[in-house]
Amino acid sequence: MPTSEKSTATGSNPEGLTSITMPITGMTCAACVVHVGNALNEVEGVSNAEVNLATERATVHMDPSLVNPDDLMKAVKSAGYGAASEQITLSIGSMTCAACVGHVEKALNAVPGVVEATVNLATERASVEYFPATADITALRGAVSGAGYSVERVIDDGNSRPNEDARRAARVRYLRIRVIAALTAAVVMMLTMQYQSVSALENLSPTGVNVFLLAIAIPIQFWAGKEFYSGAWGALKHHTSNMNTLIAIGTSVAFAYSLAATVSREAFEASTLFGGHATGTYYDVSAAIIGLILLGRFLEARARGRASDAIKKLIGLQPRTALVARGDDLAEMPLVDIIQGDEIVVRPGERIAADGVIISGTTSVDESMLTGESIPAEKTTDDDVFAGTVNGHGSIHFTATGVGRETLLSQIIKMVEDAQGSRAPIQRLADVITARFVPTVLLIAAAVFVTWSLIGPSPVYVNALLSTVAVLVIACPCALGLATPTAVVVGMGRGAENGILIRNAEALETAHKLEVVVLDKTGTLTEGRPRVASVRAIGVSEDELFEAAAAVERPSEHPLASAVLEKSFSLGLQIAEASDFEAIPGRGVRGSVGGVTVLAGTAAFLDGEGVDTSQIKSDVNALATNGETPLVIARDGALLGVIGVADRVKSEARQAIVELKSLGIEPVMLTGDNRRTAEAVARQVGIDNVVAEVLPDDKADVVARFQAEGRRVAMVGDGINDAPALALADVGMAIGTGTDVAIETADITLIHGDVRDVASAIRLSRSTMRTIKQNLFWAFFYNVALIPVAAGVLYPIWSDGSVPGVLQPILGNTGVLNPIAAAGAMALSSVTVVSNSLRLGRKPLHDLRPPAKGTTRTESAIVTR
Repeated sequence: MPTSEKSTATGSNPEGLTSITMPITGMTCAACVVHVGNALNEVEGVSNAEVNLATERATVHMDPSLVNPDDLMKAVKSAGYGAASEQITLSIGSMTCAACVGHVEKALNAVPGVVEATVNLATERASVEYFPATADITALRGAVSGAGYSVERVIDDGNSRPNEDARRAARVRYLRIRVIAALTAAVVMMLTMQYQSVSALENLSPTGVNVFLLAIAIPIQFWAGKEFYSGAWGALKHHTSNMNTLIAIGTSVAFAYSLAATVSREAFEASTLFGGHATGTYYDVSAAIIGLILLGRFLEARARGRASDAIKKLIGLQPRTALVARGDDLAEMPLVDIIQGDEIVVRPGERIAADGVIISGTTSVDESMLTGESIPAEKTTDDDVFAGTVNGHGSIHFTATGVGRETLLSQIIKMVEDAQGSRAPIQRLADVITARFVPTVLLIAAAVFVTWSLIGPSPVYVNALLSTVAVLVIACPCALGLATPTAVVVGMGRGAENGILIRNAEALETAHKLEVVVLDKTGTLTEGRPRVASVRAIGVSEDELFEAAAAVERPSEHPLASAVLEKSFSLGLQIAEASDFEAIPGRGVRGSVGGVTVLAGTAAFLDGEGVDTSQIKSDVNALATNGETPLVIARDGALLGVIGVADRVKSEARQAIVELKSLGIEPVMLTGDNRRTAEAVARQVGIDNVVAEVLPDDKADVVARFQAEGRRVAMVGDGINDAPALALADVGMAIGTGTDVAIETADITLIHGDVRDVASAIRLSRSTMRTIKQNLFWAFFYNVALIPVAAGVLYPIWSDGSVPGVLQPILGNTGVLNPIAAAGAMALSSVTVVSNSLRLGRKPLHDLRPPAKGTTRTESAIVTR
């Protein structure tokens, strides 16, 4: 954490704390992150504030009984920055008196993320200022409803106010205007300063020329450069400093020196005595520095806007309106007016506006944005539909069950936003350095001025001035601040585009160190839906065998029972009712069918019940070897036969294992099956290390065993019984088609259900960490190498004027760095870091994947009780 030792894990809070996400404006460097974080952490009741430069957001964990959002906004503004909120106007129903106004205001102000709510009884309206990343219309509507009133409609949803994209666009326009003005002014000044080379102008008074330059310089210094002064002043009020401090001091020194030479004859004579321009002033230096630094911020702002493209694409999947049936009327309504229980009509080709359940109609729906499956899913009555998916050629009516932030798409967007705002452990080093960076640079600049003044060559004070300004403007804490978060934002977004949702930056960082990946078998390597694969009946027909097996398995919820029942129904059999049903975990079931005891289970179970199974021992062994689970059936003590049930191996499972091995990672299969059957499945997918016969409660112990060997372990699973192992692993990965418990426990969710995405997630982690290390190297190298150059370390080498011609525009004749060149280098450094991070968005996550040799859709796996 940049600001405090207090720590709160991303995505979770200690009991009683609430999280609020605030958009922050005006941050330019890593030091700004520290200052905003400090300001927020100083507010009484704040447990921890996490500030992210790349996303320009702060996540504040606080006690809502002690803190309200207005306190946070004031803290941010007092530090010299802005907290962007939005406005919404609601029409409130059922209010009758002043007491009602108080009740509604109290309910709205209690919603996390609401800055201020005011209610007017005469107009029956509520005006709410809020942080959209935390509060939304669903939460506001629920608060009003909970107070006993209703939101009739949304009068103004705030879309006319600047949203985040609009704020970014406004920032780019703001910078563009000032960059053009400052650089144009700098060029005019440089040309004007050469007036003596033009014979018609050589007799002009230097004072008159300086007054002309001053007239140009004043608006550039205090209009274009205003944000440097306001940022420096905000930091000074908190007894700190930041990048704005460096630029403000550096340009002010050049401007003040030039102003003195302009208004004072003695100062002018001294300045020309000390050397430099014919005018004795450096207005052009100040203007050029301001212009180049703003140019860097302009390019950086444009690039940072592209870093969140993944979120924009996800948000773009949400339609803005929906056709709602209320009574006999159909009305096109904005999404903010849709509530749970509304009947929504979806016409062919439209995007679905909310999560819900179909009540009439049949269609096919393109769910590729959720499942990755290009073939549309057939949908009919009672099937689920999801917001953001695309309806096919049919028309459907569905009941909305999830709206606003409650939709699956909104939850995915929130998860990605939270993850992008989290901090990777590798960021801590940059945070420590940043906290001390600016004060150190100020000390170095002071030391440079004193040193050049005491032992520097003539013109002493001009060289001291230029070197000091160069040191101040070349130091770049922004490159340090952007090195990690921009790469995290792009990496997280790249993963989301490919169905890989990463919960936080720590998981993204840890994944690149993985050495072992433990994969649960059922539902991860296999389809998780067992089917009957083979049958052997003894003394009865196959239909009679299935009638007995289906009758006794019907009360069971085991996957084997589902496979037998599915096959029996497909044969058109009549299934009798069983009484006195009993399930014996891990062994089988018994029940009475037509007054006769029927048994179904393992051969060992039937042997223990006195049934002679020797006749099918060889069949049972053959089924296990071939990857099928044998289900032995007996009736009234007589053996009826054996049914082989198989859970097919996913077609991509073998290729997934090949990819993991190519990354140098050992795949391990974890299963409750007996060793023989487990090894049969492992052979099909190419896994050498199998841990079999593991009870659900012991899966975490297997993960711990690998960790005890000093190895980094990932666990991949999809079921409730995988949750403890997922939580214990260094990185837990949940298959998106699995249970909610598994997904909530995991660090990474593979929403397409494709096990090959395990390798893709690891590749993404490695690419992201490689980019972060490149960024940090560049940021450290830049500052370590160029601050000494700006201080004049090259002067002793080239003091005789032997600087190579190609370097003279930068280092002059004697190796003294030109402050204008220093400003250009500083602007380039942060742009380089951001641009390098954006390269992540173009890297392919998936290798070309030809089908693995020997892998087909019909391969099967064993299911055990």
